[in-house]
Amino acid sequence: MTAIPVPFLGAPRVNLMPRSEVARRERESLVRLWVWIVLGAIVVAFLIIAGAFAFKFLADQRLVAEQARTNALLTEIASLSEVSQALATESELTEYRTEAMATDLAWTPVIATITSALPPDAALTGVDFAVGGVPQGGDPAAEKGLAGLVMIESPTPLDIVAIIRALRGVDGVLFADGQSLTAGQVTEGSYAYVLDIEFDQTVYSNAYAAQEGGE
Repeated sequence: MTAIPVPFLGAPRVNLMPRSEVARRERESLVRLWVWIVLGAIVVAFLIIAGAFAFKFLADQRLVAEQARTNALLTEIASLSEVSQALATESELTEYRTEAMATDLAWTPVIATITSALPPDAALTGVDFAVGGVPQGGDPAAEKGLAGLVMIESPTPLDIVAIIRALRGVDGVLFADGQSLTAGQVTEGSYAYVLDIEFDQTVYSNAYAAQEGGE
């Protein structure tokens, strides 16, 4: 085979730069590269530190805001403590009133019960009652609520036995009897009688009783 000559294009060039100069330029290029790397690392570190400071600043601001809100809530709670004390006092007074007035009587029904058993010409002239115990939560119709003496006066002799029987049949009366069936003639043309009566606790008014879900 015959070799085909390669045509030579352009002017010939020869690198006459010494090897030491080439090495120096390579070192400078490498140094510049490291300088840029260090500067980049410094910038990144600065950005990280700045971000951390910004995050801490925002966290501190939120903490200050939450502390201010907590202080405001504590102030409101302190202001409401007086209301709580007032409500507690009201509850105590209500409970005391309920206990103190547990035996409060509805006098009108009591007097009406007595007079309903009297004949038209008889008059109720006096009562001497003692209040019973505090309701125990049982059956009020089975517990003693009011007991005492009833004074009756009439211009004519009365059938006191019939009056006692009538009283015994009235709702709310536990016991009725004659203590002094006839006391004789008190005034001219007048007769006095004394009855012993006991009522159950249905005669209590319950006006101050505690209500469920209320006082």
